[in-house]
Amino acid sequence: MALLCLRLGWVSLAEVTLPSGRRADILALRPDGGFVAIEIKSGRRDYLGDSKWPDYLDYADTLLFAVDDAFPTDLLPAEVGLIVVPVDPGADPGGWVGGGPEAALLRPGTERRLAPARRRALLLRYAQLAAQRLAEYQDPEGVTALRAALRLD
Repeated sequence: MALLCLRLGWVSLAEVTLPSGRRADILALRPDGGFVAIEIKSGRRDYLGDSKWPDYLDYADTLLFAVDDAFPTDLLPAEVGLIVVPVDPGADPGGWVGGGPEAALLRPGTERRLAPARRRALLLRYAQLAAQRLAEYQDPEGVTALRAALRLD
């Protein structure tokens, strides 16, 4: 999804733990400061067995489902946006979630503006997580050593 998000002018982070304790598959930040939660569904059973996705509505201005092109989209609520990614039958089964050039935002979803205090708190959480992941990328050994040292204290 990162490539699709970039094409849309958004920046994204994968597996973001929200203040509620739920983990969004993707949380993207738009240029206008709005948040988009993207919930990836691998198939009908995955969607029908998931009762937690409505919780993401409290932490995003827009919620989107990302599905492959064989997914029965008539199952999805009309107010939730839709991203479809064509599946290459010879590819890694989970690889379609990369959101390459073929991924398309077919339905934008209903916009619900977050309250300013919640938006600010979420933006701070997002920035801290992004900075932490950048530090881990730039100096993985240093971050590991620092974490070990902090556990000793």
